[in-house]
Amino acid sequence: FIFFFSLYPTAVRYMAGGSGNPDFGSPKQLLVAIITLGVVVFMNYFTKGSLKLASILVGMVVGYIVALVMGMVSFDAVISASWAQIIPPLHFGMPVFIPSACISMAIMYIVNSVQAIGDFSSTTLGGLDREPTDQELSGGIMANGLASIVGAFFGGLPTATYSQNVGIVTVNRVVNKTVFAFAAGVLLVAGFIPKFSSVLTTIPQCVIGGATISVFATITMTGIRMITSATLTPRNVTVVGLAVALGVG
Repeated sequence: FIFFFSLYPTAVRYMAGGSGNPDFGSPKQLLVAIITLGVVVFMNYFTKGSLKLASILVGMVVGYIVALVMGMVSFDAVISASWAQIIPPLHFGMPVFIPSACISMAIMYIVNSVQAIGDFSSTTLGGLDREPTDQELSGGIMANGLASIVGAFFGGLPTATYSQNVGIVTVNRVVNKTVFAFAAGVLLVAGFIPKFSSVLTTIPQCVIGGATISVFATITMTGIRMITSATLTPRNVTVVGLAVALGVG
């Protein structure tokens, strides 16, 4: 949850239109973000069934429509994008193993693994009301590393567990493998069909900010819930306090 403390300013900047936006902080940017956030909160706490589960999606759709009506959506990228694109393996040549780079990547993967453990723990706690088993943690870390190895052959960057999505799982409590497989399919389609991926890029940042700020808040409270579930001995208080201080600082 320390990671999300550092993301709060990013989410608020998104709500204002995103850094570098000439309309940054304008009333219409903030209005769309607040409408999106309001819809997400309303759907999450005052509806039931599928509407409640899809609160974030519904909020983004409503925010996108409002932004479209206000003339904040541009389809220039969609028009210029191609219909299909093949990603050749080893586009940048054969891998070269440089000792200094290998050491840096090893350190990065240790940090990434620690983040992954936190994400897996938050996901199972928020979606299944329990902590993950050692087998689930090790399997998730190995799958994350395997995906990074495969992605590297296609010029991709190392993958991450994307803590933002943990908050979504905590909100809707959907942990069905079919849903995650469908999400993976959408990403594959976006990778091979630029027209489709360019449509996703037309979503204004203020809409994304309005939806994600609630996600960040939820996962932060989940982390606090995990901390307070343990006895706050002087040792635990020191560990948590230093982690928060160093992480945020």
